[in-house]
Amino acid sequence: MRFAIIIPAYNEESNLPKTLQSLVEQSLLPTQLIVVNDNSTDDTFKIASDFSQTHHFIKVIDRMSEAVSLPGAKVIETFYAGLEHIDHEFDVICKFDADLSFPSNYLESLANEFKTEPSLGMVGGFCEVEKDGKWVLEDLTGKDHIRGALKAYRKACFDDIGGLKKAMGWDTIDEQLARYYGWKVKTLDHLRVKHWKPTGSTYKSKNGRLQGEAFKRMRFGFTLSLIGLTKLALKKKSLKYWFEGLSGYLNCKEEALVTPDQGTFIRKWRWQKIKKKLF
Repeated sequence: MRFAIIIPAYNEESNLPKTLQSLVEQSLLPTQLIVVNDNSTDDTFKIASDFSQTHHFIKVIDRMSEAVSLPGAKVIETFYAGLEHIDHEFDVICKFDADLSFPSNYLESLANEFKTEPSLGMVGGFCEVEKDGKWVLEDLTGKDHIRGALKAYRKACFDDIGGLKKAMGWDTIDEQLARYYGWKVKTLDHLRVKHWKPTGSTYKSKNGRLQGEAFKRMRFGFTLSLIGLTKLALKKKSLKYWFEGLSGYLNCKEEALVTPDQGTFIRKWRWQKIKKKLF
């Protein structure tokens, strides 16, 4: 299968070499790999350019954007800047972060899954982080969720869901819309990827408000949103985060990211997951 990979990168000079090295050593090489350098002030662009000199399938794009960090929106805008430069046919499109190290069989394993299951729309492994000298699972979400750091989509599925939303919550909406359109979403527990920079380490305190707004725009409904905010606040050990999230939900004026029918599907699916855990 032909893989196209897009890597948004901002000031990743310490991590990007490890990411690119792990990808050029894959047993199944990508057809094209695009690194989108987004306003980096370090050697990110140079590092990516050096790799492109020795690997014909790597291309580097320099993107100038506003110096504002908005969780979700900016990284997807950067992703689309790379998507515009994909000039090879592909079967799978990947959005990977610039701070990961993939096992050498990662792409080949994904390809085998896609070939085996024609109805499989999305598939991915799991991230691990280093703690006390050991690599352990980055336990931030459920085992049925593919982390935003390593998304891989069958092209037909990517087209069906209308691509990725330029908003916080994009990496939840994509999976729900895939299911809505009849595609399967699968995680592979045996595929472990090293994550060199823990998720959220650069996020700001306003994320509570943004998360509440995201729940509203995804049409979670009030009760599901409260449950989601409570779980996140407990993980972050922050009551302030919960109140900010509630305020974001109640005061959100942005338009919804999904249709009413899609929202109904999402709520039903999430309630089924909750009931399954309880009973």
